[in-house]
Amino acid sequence: MVADFNVAKSPKDIAFYASLLAAAFPICQMMTIMYWSRLSDRIGRRPVLMIGLLGYLVSFLMFGICRSFYWALFARCINGLLAGNVAVIKSVFAEISDDTNRPRMMALLPLMWNLGSVGGAAIGGIFADPTHQYPRIFGHMEIFRVFPYLLPCLIGCSITVFGLVMGIFKMEETLVREPASRTMDIRMSLTSPSSSTSTLATESTQLLTEPAQPKQRSMRELLTPTVVRVMATNVVMGLGVAMSDQAYPIFAASDLSDGGLGFAARGIGFSLAVSGVAVMYLQLVAYPKLERKYGALDCYQRGQRMLIPVYLAIPFLSLLTSRLEESIDAKTHVSTLPSWMSHALGEYTLWLLLVLLLLARTTGTVLAFTSINLLTVNLAPSKSELGFMNGIQQLAMTTTRIAGPIMAGVIWTWSIKHSFSYPFNSHMVWVLCAALTALSLRMSHKIPESVNTFAAGNNKRDTADDV
Repeated sequence: MVADFNVAKSPKDIAFYASLLAAAFPICQMMTIMYWSRLSDRIGRRPVLMIGLLGYLVSFLMFGICRSFYWALFARCINGLLAGNVAVIKSVFAEISDDTNRPRMMALLPLMWNLGSVGGAAIGGIFADPTHQYPRIFGHMEIFRVFPYLLPCLIGCSITVFGLVMGIFKMEETLVREPASRTMDIRMSLTSPSSSTSTLATESTQLLTEPAQPKQRSMRELLTPTVVRVMATNVVMGLGVAMSDQAYPIFAASDLSDGGLGFAARGIGFSLAVSGVAVMYLQLVAYPKLERKYGALDCYQRGQRMLIPVYLAIPFLSLLTSRLEESIDAKTHVSTLPSWMSHALGEYTLWLLLVLLLLARTTGTVLAFTSINLLTVNLAPSKSELGFMNGIQQLAMTTTRIAGPIMAGVIWTWSIKHSFSYPFNSHMVWVLCAALTALSLRMSHKIPESVNTFAAGNNKRDTADDV
């Protein structure tokens, strides 16, 4: 897409502009994420979620009809400014779950994220420029010739419309407020001369048993050393994942001579789709069992241990592909196998290794992100601070989504423009992803095991004492 805009001076500069386009969304999201989170505390979770979906719908249409890089950049900015859903939906899940199902509920968040990321990338790669990819079906449709990226955006719009309809007619508000005058009315009735003895006893018991509204803690009180450690490792780990998410499509689309795989858009889309097959099983079945057995903190560390070797291995696929092609070309002159069969065997070998690595990467990402979401919820000292914790974590993750794509694009462009040896060649961005994950893993060992417990579920005694 960036190449079609003709904004890059050379093919090696495409990665830089693609990174700017990817970073526009989180930059604008970071500006408004705390506003949407606080607004949801005032007007409710449901209307903020609906506003976010409406913003997605408008920005998708704008992105689909863009014909210049700056128009696409503007559409991404609009999308980010109106995207307050991520932090708010975490609060919704925390409000409708309890200790018996919280791990499974929190596992749904990265499940939806992974399915959306993988499915969205696959839809974009498979249905982009349909008049050239599928001329028999779309060749006569002029609208897709003028706007080659409109079809995948329309598919995204249809999914968003479905979400809007479900939200409007089926979703209930999860933010429950106690009337501010409730306690005052009870106390007035207790002091009223006309109140009977039984009424006084009943309402007095009700006043004592109803928990008082928890006091809001200051930001300084909430940012304990444990919270700071969790957020710090979250940022470092998230930066590595954000860089790898941006680096993979660039790596897959780049030529073999530049350290890539030379895939077309369809090949990139299929590779991402295949890697997402195991996501549903991992999120809904495997993760809750692992969390019950080992705890969220241990699962978080296991996911990072899995990601480190995967990051280091992925760029070697380019070298393997080059060697296989050279070997096949040399052997076709003396081999009894037809040349097409030799090339097919080499391609199958590449795809087998690629799918295995992408599946391992998806597994590690699922373990890491599901666990860090659960740890963040567990850190909240009471349910009244869930919004703050989720907002801070989302702000931290948004920061990584800003820096990650830009860093990945700049590092990739720099590394392929210079003829340095390993690890400063095309492997550099992947080596940095592995190093960041290793640093995050080391930082996580300083987090106490107490984070495996939902702190907000243990504050009943405090609220009773306040009364």
